[in-house]
Amino acid sequence: MEVCYQLPVLPLDRPVPKHVLSRRGAISFSSSSSLFGAPDPRQLSQRRGAISYDSSDQTALYIRMLDVRVRSQVGFEPERRSSHPYLCIDFRTLHARLGCGSPGSDPERRVHRLLSFQRYLHSSRLLRGIPQQIPLHILDEDYTGQARCMLEKVGNWNFDIFLFDRLTNGNSLITLTFHLLNQYGLVELFQLDMVKLWRFLVMVQEDYHSNNPYHNAVHAADVTQAMYCYMQEPMLARSLTSYDILLGLLAAATHDLDHPGVNQPFLIKTDHYLATLYRNTSVLENHHWKSAVGLLRETGLFSHLPAEDRLSMERELGSLILATDISKQNDYLSRFRLHLDQENLCLSSASHRHFILQMALKCADICNPCRPWELSKQWSEKVTEEFFKQGDIEKKHKLEVSPVCNRENNTVGNIQIGFMSYVAEPLFAEWARFSDTRLSQTMLGHMGLNKASWGGLQQEQTTVSEEAEPSTAGTDAEDGAARRNDNTATGAGGTSSKEIPQGSRES
Repeated sequence: MEVCYQLPVLPLDRPVPKHVLSRRGAISFSSSSSLFGAPDPRQLSQRRGAISYDSSDQTALYIRMLDVRVRSQVGFEPERRSSHPYLCIDFRTLHARLGCGSPGSDPERRVHRLLSFQRYLHSSRLLRGIPQQIPLHILDEDYTGQARCMLEKVGNWNFDIFLFDRLTNGNSLITLTFHLLNQYGLVELFQLDMVKLWRFLVMVQEDYHSNNPYHNAVHAADVTQAMYCYMQEPMLARSLTSYDILLGLLAAATHDLDHPGVNQPFLIKTDHYLATLYRNTSVLENHHWKSAVGLLRETGLFSHLPAEDRLSMERELGSLILATDISKQNDYLSRFRLHLDQENLCLSSASHRHFILQMALKCADICNPCRPWELSKQWSEKVTEEFFKQGDIEKKHKLEVSPVCNRENNTVGNIQIGFMSYVAEPLFAEWARFSDTRLSQTMLGHMGLNKASWGGLQQEQTTVSEEAEPSTAGTDAEDGAARRNDNTATGAGGTSSKEIPQGSRES
């Protein structure tokens, strides 16, 4: 495939590792140590396809399985599995099934190829003879041409990711990430195999759940585009190495990989296997990270790099993804504020650059309130609908409804105003201190306007509801009076809506 972009490549702060090593051989890992620990040569790993792993490896089991029949942990109907795939898989049962076997049986029969749950569900449907409901759309050159034109302005903050996703036939994450890697010259610099890279990006996009209103591949593409905008800021553009940029783009593209559409408290209170595996700490973020590592190893995208460099890259990728845990927001914000107060950020330091990448990814992950109103409003409605879907599930199964997940006493407006006030505004105010540019001021300006717009909509809804309730109450009062006084004139015993006492509005 031809590389169409020849922009200057930022220098590495260390020599580029040798890329001419052999690309043959499988990748193996075991759970005897940590995921990134050195493999123990005394352990025998079992081989299946392109990946070898120890069958007792609980860390490997968290991501991908195939050909295993499992039952629902919380009693969901089989037809609902596609809606909430995580909620339909009892990981403990799955682990027990994998770990047990009849005496004398071939251990190879108990080894299952690692697949994401999204692809596991697709595969299981095919095995049951159920066709996938995926419409085939054939795009003509007008659509692809428009998508290419949009990529010429990929650094604009008003980039419409929804339009871009339609123009690319739902392949916004693949197309955008591939374009940015090319634009930075990273494909050539790191000698990435084009087939492996494309396969990796396709698998990443597939592993996002398209039925999630918010945490889907379009959100990942939006975060990747925002990350690119931040890395183009003068302070970062002068300092980031090509290695930093590669990590930043990969982390943005995979930061919510295989998201189930429910939050961490839900997984904890339902005693989900992932919550147990990660000890109720950054459960989703750990899973996103390990899922990304699983795809990197399955595709062998960096198999030509020395093992030490691969492991280092995986660790740093995890550090970036784990920073998106919203429960750790105050910790990162306090550290960022302290650096800015003491004016001791030194971007020539690799550790400081990594910390700024963490903050940039955190900003990109929650930048929806900072987008123009037309885009921000769509994202706000999508994330709120995902909250409400979780609340509906909790009600159905007699669980305590999580905050902001109850559609009966929450609105999009009040959720967004609270989020902007307590989460987004403090973060982006500090980012503007760090990078006082036109972009940072634009983001703060959009957020102020969006907050005012939601406040206005809230006021309108309150006014309409107040006007509707007295009108209804007045009608009821008139009907009641008429029934009680059949021989009285219509207006004599009735009460108009303007005359209804305030207390009647509460009935």
